[in-house]
Amino acid sequence: MSRGSRKGDSKRYYDWIYHAVIDRYAAQALCDDKRLHCAAAFHCQQCIEKALKGFLLYKSRKLLDGHNLTWLCKQAAMMDSGFAEYIDESVVLNRYYIETRYPADIPIEIDDETMKSLMTMSGNMLDFICELTGFDFASYHKRKR
Repeated sequence: MSRGSRKGDSKRYYDWIYHAVIDRYAAQALCDDKRLHCAAAFHCQQCIEKALKGFLLYKSRKLLDGHNLTWLCKQAAMMDSGFAEYIDESVVLNRYYIETRYPADIPIEIDDETMKSLMTMSGNMLDFICELTGFDFASYHKRKR
């Protein structure tokens, strides 16, 4: 399934990965408070969505739209077979895009063990993408506006 990008979204792949790292830091800051586990889980999902989009942009020079991590991960796996090992993680993280942000009849509960697992999954995938793209957060500088 081919998708376009929204007008105005950055076409600079390092910008996407930079914002993925920011989401990772946000998740880390929130995960220590059980009341904020849903927000932390959402940032884990966002981290990987942005990192995958950054990688896909890096490889194809095309910015893909959409929020489905599994679809994005499968697109990435067509460009680098190493992503095949992250398909299952993408399925898990995918669940935390909608359910963590809106009221539901059956609220989502995220215990400490699940939160730790989400942090590990998103951290491993982000590290993999940073390695593939050569992204280094410490030396990255956003362009001046």
